[in-house]
Amino acid sequence: MKSFPAGGIHPSDNKLTAGNKIERLAIPSSVAIPVSQHIGAPAEVIVNKGDIVKTGQVIACSKGFVSTNIHSSVSGKVNKIEEIADASGFKQLAVFIDVEGDEWEPSIIRSSDVDSNITLSSEEIIKRCQEAGIVGMGGAAFPVHVKLSVPEGKKCDVLLINGVECEPYLTSDHRLMLEHGEEIIIGVSILMKALKVDTAMIGIENNKPDAIENLQKIASRFLGITILPLKVKYPQGAEKQLIKALRNREVPMGKLPIDVNTVVQNVGTAFAVYEAVQKNKPLFERVVTITGKTVAKPGNFMVRIGTPISTLIDVAGGVPEDTGKIISGGPMMGKALRNTLSPIVKGTSGIVLFPEEESTRKEVGPCIRCGKCVTVCALKLEPYLMATLSEKGMFERAEEEGVANCCDCASCHYICPAGRPLLDYLRLGKSTVLKMARERAAKKLAI
Repeated sequence: MKSFPAGGIHPSDNKLTAGNKIERLAIPSSVAIPVSQHIGAPAEVIVNKGDIVKTGQVIACSKGFVSTNIHSSVSGKVNKIEEIADASGFKQLAVFIDVEGDEWEPSIIRSSDVDSNITLSSEEIIKRCQEAGIVGMGGAAFPVHVKLSVPEGKKCDVLLINGVECEPYLTSDHRLMLEHGEEIIIGVSILMKALKVDTAMIGIENNKPDAIENLQKIASRFLGITILPLKVKYPQGAEKQLIKALRNREVPMGKLPIDVNTVVQNVGTAFAVYEAVQKNKPLFERVVTITGKTVAKPGNFMVRIGTPISTLIDVAGGVPEDTGKIISGGPMMGKALRNTLSPIVKGTSGIVLFPEEESTRKEVGPCIRCGKCVTVCALKLEPYLMATLSEKGMFERAEEEGVANCCDCASCHYICPAGRPLLDYLRLGKSTVLKMARERAAKKLAI
C-alpha cells in the first residue's frame, strides 16, 4: 500500500459522520462575508451600505495576482461594512448582508444535470476560476488560478488530487466523493486541461473503500485519471507527503510542488472548479462537517459562506454541556474558536466540539530528549530543537534549522510524552521567520 516513508502517526479516525449524507443548511437571516478568505491580498469591497445584492454577485474584487474575488452567498441588502473577528480571533473587514429571499445571478446555471462537455480553453478555465473566487478547499485557501498558472521556466507533467482527508473527525470530502463523484472527476479533467497535462492521480486513504470504488468506476470512463488507495497514516494529505506517496518525488526544502513538475489540488477544489466552469457558479457555499462525540445531531452540511458558526452548531443540537473546546478544522491542525459568531469561510472544512476531558492539555514537563518528535516528523526535522529556539526568541537559528519548512501537522505535538506545546512554538517560529524573510526581500527591492 502506497504511503510516504518518513515519520507519521495514526490517531483514531473518529469519522463519526461518514455515513451522514450532505444536507443543505437553511439560509440564515443574515451573513457576514470576510473579504480575505484566501492566502494573499484581501479583496477590495465594491458595494456600499444599502446596496441590494444577488446570490453569486461579486461584492469584493481581487487586488493583485495572489488574490481572488469574493461573492455574496445570499440575496438581500448590505447592512454594513465593518470588521468582524475570524475563527482565530483576528479582526478583518467583512460585508454584512441582511437576507431577503434567494435571487441568484441569472448567469448561474442552477440545473443539477451533470455536464461533461468541456468547451473552455486552458486560459479561459484559469480566468473563470479567478473570476469565480475558487481557492484550495483543503484548508490552505490558496487561489486556484495561481497554482494553475505555471511559472515561466517550470513545467507540470502530473496533477495530483488529494482525497485523503486524513484529519480525524472530518468527512466533508468523503461525502463529496460519494455524492458528487462524477462532478469531481469532470472537475479533475478541467484542471488537467488548464494545466495541459495528460495524467492525473487521485489519492484516497483506504479507510474510505466506498469512495475509492465509486471514483474508480466513474474514472474508468475518462482518459488519464487513476484512483490510488493509500495507507492510513497521518499526515498523508500534506502536499509533500502526497507527492512522495503517489509519485515518489521528493520536494526539496524551501521548494514547491511545481519544482518537481507537480500540481496538487483537493477533491473539494475539483468540485468547485466543475461548478465554476460548467455552471458559472462562484464559490459561495461549501460542505462543512459538524461533529463531536457528544454532539446530538452531527452531520455534513452544504453551508452558505458567511453563515455564523453558531447557526451550524444549533442545527447539530447545540453545544453539549460537557464541551470544553470548539475547533475550526480538524483536531490536529485546526484552531480553537474564541467565539461561535465567527462566519463559515471558504476554508472551513469542519467544526469539532470536544468534551472537557479530551480538550484539557496535560501538564507540561521538561523535554527528556526522547526523540519521539523527530521520529514522527514526516519532513525529517527536529521539532524539539526548533520549538526550543522559538520559545527563547532565537529565530535566526530556528530559520537555519528549517522551521519555515514545518507543515503544521502537529504530529510532534501529539506524540510528546512531556506534553510540550510544540506546535504553538513551531507556528510562532515559522510566522516570525517568514516575516523576517519578507522584510529582507523588501530591503533588497528598496536598494
